Amino acid sequence: MAHEGKRIRAAREGIDALKLYTIDEAIKLVKEKASAKFDETVEVSMNLGVDPRHADQMVRGVCSLPNGSGRTVRVAVFARGAKADEARAAGADIVGAEDLLEIVQGGKIEFDRCIATPDLMPLVGRLGKVLGPRGLMPNPKVGTVTMDVKSAVAGAKGGSVEFRVEKAGIVHAGIGKVSFDADKLVENIKAFADAVAKAKPAGAKGQYVQRVAVTSSMGPGIKVEPASVLPA
Repeated sequence: MAHEGKRIRAAREGIDALKLYTIDEAIKLVKEKASAKFDETVEVSMNLGVDPRHADQMVRGVCSLPNGSGRTVRVAVFARGAKADEARAAGADIVGAEDLLEIVQGGKIEFDRCIATPDLMPLVGRLGKVLGPRGLMPNPKVGTVTMDVKSAVAGAKGGSVEFRVEKAGIVHAGIGKVSFDADKLVENIKAFADAVAKAKPAGAKGQYVQRVAVTSSMGPGIKVEPASVLPA
């Protein structure tokens, strides 16, 4: 059995592993138990009653966090001409077409979000094996293939987060920092849960949201009563 360190034992003190806390109670505990020397990210995980191996049970989307994510997001945009200028004006960190393609093919990926105009998707499609595994491939379903480059860049910079269900039926995201006020973290989590609820696929049967938990980067997981985060 693995040895449990003093810091981990201290972090778990006062937390009932069997209890389902309300989201307000859980966030209070997350903030109290965060002890790292950096501003930890607050994360939410949701177990869904779906089997993503079936196409009609895939869950994917994007959520605009009302209070931002607290992260500095580096954005790359594949665009030409006026749309490239629009991307730069909106604050994109890297903008290009064939030149950007060569940079990425060379293994230099210095961005967290990738956006493309529809006309450049045949070009970007060549990068599927590079960007796909990293979750960076532009997709119209999450608003990263668009002619509205300005809004897409602003959303990425402002704290929109993408989500996609994993093989085990879990979606998760960083929804803020421990330094955020508790009410802002709760608001962000409810916005994320609402986006996941709205993304419920047609093939989902039975209880859709089965379990919810929140944690900080270095903190313990805290189980949450799903009804306290889901829309009424």
